[in-house]
Amino acid sequence: MRSWLIPGWAFTHDGAAPMTGTWSPVGGRELRVGLAGLGSMGRNHLRVIASRPNVRLAAVADPVADALDAATAHTGAAGFSEPLAMIAEAELDAVVIAAPTTAHLPLALAAIERGMAVLVEKPLAPTVEEALKIVAASRASGVPVQVGHVERFNPAVRELGRLIDEGWLSTVYAITSRRSGPFPARIRDVGVTVDLATHDVDICSWIAGERPSRVHAETAQRIHDSREDLLYGLLHFPSGVVAQLDVDWLTPAKRRQLTVVGEEGMFELDYLTQRLTFTRATDTTNPRLIGGYAPTFEGEVAELPVPNGEPLALEHDAFLRIVREGGRPEVDAEDGLWAVGIATALLEAARGRTVVELADFGRRLIPT
Repeated sequence: MRSWLIPGWAFTHDGAAPMTGTWSPVGGRELRVGLAGLGSMGRNHLRVIASRPNVRLAAVADPVADALDAATAHTGAAGFSEPLAMIAEAELDAVVIAAPTTAHLPLALAAIERGMAVLVEKPLAPTVEEALKIVAASRASGVPVQVGHVERFNPAVRELGRLIDEGWLSTVYAITSRRSGPFPARIRDVGVTVDLATHDVDICSWIAGERPSRVHAETAQRIHDSREDLLYGLLHFPSGVVAQLDVDWLTPAKRRQLTVVGEEGMFELDYLTQRLTFTRATDTTNPRLIGGYAPTFEGEVAELPVPNGEPLALEHDAFLRIVREGGRPEVDAEDGLWAVGIATALLEAARGRTVVELADFGRRLIPT
């Protein structure tokens, strides 16, 4: 497992702030899972939970009666109009929280208090302060909290990480991430930075193997009634890696792309098609001249095999494995906290039209 290291920050992903509670894994029996939220993402969770072996969707909750009736009729799960009532009354081993971001804190705390493992959609919370409360509750109780940064489970991303760890790029120079698409009318409680860019700051940190030391950003509000819907961000990492983020809700076609440039060449990844290519760097020190001029240097491109798999299903399998066997989630509450913290720093940088140094900012995230 990679360590997250940054001078002046009080947290590393491996072993710091151990769980102190008495939560115990469930073991091999049938798991009873509850689902809070039946919006577009919640319906995807519903489909995946219902397909997992040795798992029973025991309860679902949503205030929209039609959505709730359809879900209970399809699955046989108990229905609740109020998610907190579901958590209080249903006998559950785990809860998937796909409710609006502003509801994550009370639902996560209620589930943790009852000893239910939690899979909470990203972002973990709308603010650093709320995210910290979830992290603190998880640590104190020992109840695992996994955050739905589903791109970490994309087979192309996992293959990219494996190849980088294998040494295909001895040094990473730069990362460029583009995440754009049409405006989602359902999102009103947070802007594009906290809602979408949290994916990208998490992936960039994971690729770099460290947290950024400073950030800069520009944002714009074009069609959202109260929040930013465009972000251009820059992340600088202690090792010298630079990451560029291009995130918006303004592009009429959905784009999800990642480029990683390093000493030996360049990876290009499409999250949607799960296509991964590697372009090998050429020897620019010994050019072959044509008519006395050096041609454009173009490396050879190879398309790399990627195992098939649905990221959300792989995310659920990883979560259910933690519920059964214990251990630390691959994307835990502290990862979710960092994503919200870095996104908040990007917004702070945009508002102040300045660079935000993260060493001091980091102490707000993980107090020493």
